[in-house]
Amino acid sequence: MALDQAKGAGVWKSGRGKGRATPKGRQVDDAALSEIRTLLGTRPRRRDLLIEHLHLVQDAYGHLSARHLRALAEEMRLSMAEIWEVASFYAHFDLVREGEVPPPDLTIRVCDSLSCELAGSEALFDALSAGMDPARVRVLRAPCMGRCDTAPVLELGHNHIDHATVESVESAIAAGDTHAHLPPYQTLSDYRADGGYDRLLALRASGDWEKVQETVLASGLRGLGGAGFPSGRKWGFVRANPGPRYLAVNGDEGEPGTFKDRHYLERTPHLMLEGMLIAAWAVEAARCYIYMRDEYPAVLEILRREIAALEAAGIVEPGYIDLRRGAGAYICGEESAMIESIEGKRGLPRHRPPYVAQVGIFGQPTLVHNVETLHWIARICREGPEIMSGICKNDRVGLRSYSVSGRVTKPGVYLLPAGSTIRDVIAAAGGMAEGHRFKAYQPGGPSSGLLPATLDDVPLDFDTLQPHGSFIGSAAVVVLSDQDSARAAALNMLRFFEDESCGQCTPCRAGCEKAVKLMQAPQWDTPLLEELCQVMQDASICGLGQAAPNPIRLVMQHFPEEI
Repeated sequence: MALDQAKGAGVWKSGRGKGRATPKGRQVDDAALSEIRTLLGTRPRRRDLLIEHLHLVQDAYGHLSARHLRALAEEMRLSMAEIWEVASFYAHFDLVREGEVPPPDLTIRVCDSLSCELAGSEALFDALSAGMDPARVRVLRAPCMGRCDTAPVLELGHNHIDHATVESVESAIAAGDTHAHLPPYQTLSDYRADGGYDRLLALRASGDWEKVQETVLASGLRGLGGAGFPSGRKWGFVRANPGPRYLAVNGDEGEPGTFKDRHYLERTPHLMLEGMLIAAWAVEAARCYIYMRDEYPAVLEILRREIAALEAAGIVEPGYIDLRRGAGAYICGEESAMIESIEGKRGLPRHRPPYVAQVGIFGQPTLVHNVETLHWIARICREGPEIMSGICKNDRVGLRSYSVSGRVTKPGVYLLPAGSTIRDVIAAAGGMAEGHRFKAYQPGGPSSGLLPATLDDVPLDFDTLQPHGSFIGSAAVVVLSDQDSARAAALNMLRFFEDESCGQCTPCRAGCEKAVKLMQAPQWDTPLLEELCQVMQDASICGLGQAAPNPIRLVMQHFPEEI
């Protein structure tokens, strides 16, 4: 039927004219769709598994092509925009548009964190960039890999090469040594032979969660990811909310200079796992999520094996522990950003309140603990609160795992009384490296800034460093000597924050970039930098932007002659 133009006010058509045969945008490639379906197999197509599925594609093909992403969008019933925005957020995904050349099969990531820079990573990066065939090998800069005790470090494929040199890299390439190497560690059978999981099973049979919470509180244990919140107290907050409730393990140990969690997981993973299951029992968690950074491939494999062993032994139901793999985003160490990533999204920090104890994973109450915190929860429940509360130094109670690197003789993880000073830490690490005199130190990662050697009598613990404009954070201690520049160290820290800002809020996104530019000037504009620092501290959404000014302010305060 149609209305003639001459007789009326227009023309009606039947709808059988020309129309689109396909939807707008990229079309699904049948071959790519078949490849994606084969790759995913029987895995669920749930939205929260998007990052896991992106890893599958990246691992299989070495990059994420537009045709595969379009096919993945079709298979998961998501828009291409959703797939692309998530994949492009994370540093370890290589997106390749139509017509672009995929990256080479082999990638070398050279760590450029402060410890590695002190050990010569810049010269190593330049030598590798000049000496490798770019058609065969891609050489990239990368943030801290959690191996600061063996700096300089690089990752060849998934193989970390400690104390790296051009020669050692060339030898590994020639041998095809590009896979992670698993260190010797305590397996489930070894752990059970030593009484492991006996406490968990006893609690499940007839335990009182409130008594366990009181035991943890009596030990004085505080969150060892950096926040320092009394660990047991979280349990009551989470349990007070209606279920289902979840537990999330924050294994995204991305603060440069920090490697204590890796140290423990590569040796005694079941202490963390038993601590996690005790905490999950206490809050009646329906599921446990372990979020582990992608820079720890050996730890990821250890956890896969040992979780499977726990399932086979009947200690947990299959699927109760859900291991999730990060994708190269420092911001996901912030608990709400980590939860967003667990849900398969970009790791953007949430506005608070509500807090994750009320509204966490999938909108449900969630208990979040750091890896080392759970390690100690297991030990406290097995050995009693006195293993921490019975130790006192400089009026501070407990123990602290210090990740020590930089200009010391023996970098590594050192378990010391919480009241230890920087002099105690340096002594535990064998003293200063030969030919170096103590000048400055970073007490808890870049967020804690840089303190001078004159402040060598301050206990490195929670609440003791705040009067000096710093904090203990993750206890990542980097020691500088008279041969190092405090100004250059601060610039290294701010470049890290600039690279790792999630970009959600302007004070952090624009502030870090502006700070790096101002810090590269021959002479610092200190009034302008202080004004910028104040804005970032006051207006940033999360701790990244709020703490980023610390290196700037402390260098201006303690090392004015350098700026």
